[in-house]
Amino acid sequence: MRIAVTATSTDPDSLMDERFGRAPWLLIYDSETDEWTAMDNQANRDAAHGAGISSAQAVARSGAKVLLTGNCGPKALDALTRAGVRVVEGQEGTARSAVQGFLSS
Repeated sequence: MRIAVTATSTDPDSLMDERFGRAPWLLIYDSETDEWTAMDNQANRDAAHGAGISSAQAVARSGAKVLLTGNCGPKALDALTRAGVRVVEGQEGTARSAVQGFLSS
């Protein structure tokens, strides 16, 4: 399973970003291969509007089935839900600890 996490840098041990659409990085963890991939979200971060929906499209294209984040706006949440991505809000700590916590729950 692929899990997307909002992050402040490309390192899985970096802190999560509490914002979804304007997070600088989206990290994708693949539980089958135990590999992390970093997706640069700078273009969406700097967008005047529509950052959440554009980020949601990027997550859906990545094949992620789950998004771990601090907060997700209503339009992005709707786009993710329609794409079949489960959104888990209220997450904090590092990207790695959020994934570990999700997988062990």
